[in-house]
Amino acid sequence: MKKEISVGGQAVIEGVMMRGPDRLATAIRRRNGDIELKLQPFVSATQKNKFYALPIVRGFVSLIEMMKIGFSTLTFSAERFELDLRQEAEEKGEKLKEKSKAAEKREEIFSFIIAFGLAFLLFGLLPYKLSDWLKLSKQDFFFNLFAGSIRIVFFVIYIWAISLMKDVKRLFCYHGAEHKNVNAYEHNSTLQIPDIQSFTTIHPRCGTSFMFFVLLVGILFFSITDTLVSQVIIGTTIPVYLRLTYHLILIPVISGLSYEVLKFSGRNLKHPLVRFMTIPGMALQRITTQPPDDSMVETALVAMKAALDMDYSDHRVVLLEK
Repeated sequence: MKKEISVGGQAVIEGVMMRGPDRLATAIRRRNGDIELKLQPFVSATQKNKFYALPIVRGFVSLIEMMKIGFSTLTFSAERFELDLRQEAEEKGEKLKEKSKAAEKREEIFSFIIAFGLAFLLFGLLPYKLSDWLKLSKQDFFFNLFAGSIRIVFFVIYIWAISLMKDVKRLFCYHGAEHKNVNAYEHNSTLQIPDIQSFTTIHPRCGTSFMFFVLLVGILFFSITDTLVSQVIIGTTIPVYLRLTYHLILIPVISGLSYEVLKFSGRNLKHPLVRFMTIPGMALQRITTQPPDDSMVETALVAMKAALDMDYSDHRVVLLEK
């Protein structure tokens, strides 16, 4: 019998973050073999505010929350990884160059600007320009179908390209460890590493699947919206930059709708239409999740047990102070 899900998470640098009903647990595998565990209380805004819990609204709120959590946990794991690098350098008699807080902040801002600019170019401006150059602006459905298809192609190429990087591939292994543990928990398996390893790294509610739903829902939603705008509101062909502007404004709605689709698919996995809809996201997980080794599975297991307030004392864990 499958359990009602109450845990999920993400991979971080040399570890996994899991989110339970009322806490976050981040487990990091340190260079000496210890698993460092950081616990944080967490209650979603959707549980505190009735408006935030409304359908569609809750999807966007949850997305913002997970982005904030994801950034903070990745930053935390990067700090622990840097400690290991420094320790290794000291053992070799080397000295890593110290960076000032101001320099680190500048690098962070610069990286954010580059990432945002690249995302805007690949998933916003370029697909719309290509659709316009092909004279599709007068055909709202085909315009969005082509632009959406280009976004999907860029997304897949991007995921595949970064998967070739050694550090990212290791991150994807921890992603696989997270999924194996959640699958084992959902199916009431004994939470022993050999049993957990027998489960798949693929999971229907993965963030990868969510991103695919965003792209697919966007094609349909924007096609309907553009038809209303061109036929009812302005009565003519929509200029590319106007189209791009209000599409960006409508992203919260798209993310909210995609969240509802993802929740529905998670509850109805046996339905033929749902199974068909989940194929692209599940297929892409063949890249974004990789087979983990036993130490990775154990790290994810500690995070999951801690997130669910289960006993993890049989593991070599160092609990960090809050």
